[in-house]
Amino acid sequence: MNKTVAVLGLGIMGHGIADNFLKAGYTVVVWNRSPEKAASLVEKGAKLAASVSNAVTGADIVFEVTANDESSRSVWLDTGGIVETAMPQQCLITCATLSADWTDELARHCADKGLIFFDMPMTGGRVAAESGQLTLLAGGAKDKLDEITEDLQAVAREVKYFGKVGSGMRYKLILNGLQAIHIAGLGEALRIAKQAGLDVELVGKALAERPGGVITNIAWESYQKEPEQTTFSVEWIDKDLGYAARLAEHKPHPLIETVKQQYDRAMEQGHAQDDWTKINKLDG
Repeated sequence: MNKTVAVLGLGIMGHGIADNFLKAGYTVVVWNRSPEKAASLVEKGAKLAASVSNAVTGADIVFEVTANDESSRSVWLDTGGIVETAMPQQCLITCATLSADWTDELARHCADKGLIFFDMPMTGGRVAAESGQLTLLAGGAKDKLDEITEDLQAVAREVKYFGKVGSGMRYKLILNGLQAIHIAGLGEALRIAKQAGLDVELVGKALAERPGGVITNIAWESYQKEPEQTTFSVEWIDKDLGYAARLAEHKPHPLIETVKQQYDRAMEQGHAQDDWTKINKLDG
């Protein structure tokens, strides 16, 4: 059966999801507040919907990939939104990184109407989105997830399951918090190395080997040369760190607080759209 996929929100990640479903032979319907962002997808065969309701109607799987709680709430709950339009047989997925409390509220709205809902934030950045190699972090009914696993292979190399609805989002916030700490940690290490009179290039290369890891390497590569394209922006990680802090509630989270302060300063200095590794270049 040729399934229809609706993608709502055509930023870097949503655009990549829509493009890879097109490549896999799915019928793809797209919607974005700024319709011009759909132009290249329409040229490849995507159908541009005039409204959220038009996009959702008739779709087998619906992906919401907007920027934050506010935009997500609008797409799901406004008149003609996903919750009002969707039917029980459709699979509804948020791939945005949202707060846990909004995700829980959204899950309740869907449950009240008998709708199938997954929180499925993604990781991998621009490259993974464009290449169809995302990792999806899923929360929701496992049996229903199993039914769409083959479809998700069009956009993801892996689907990690974390449990009930809301679990995937909680993990994503924890993950992004730790990754931001790693980014800032390398920057601090290099500043100390410079102050200590060490060769920063030799130190950076050594740290990329030990402790190493994906994020350390990304931070080191970006320290040496500014990324040609933003893979994950200062604005996005600053938003995610705020959601992660809310998730912690009254538990201490001094590392996240300190790193968020660095991103707050970067925002104030006009770097919202720069790559999230930019903070390591702002203090010399």
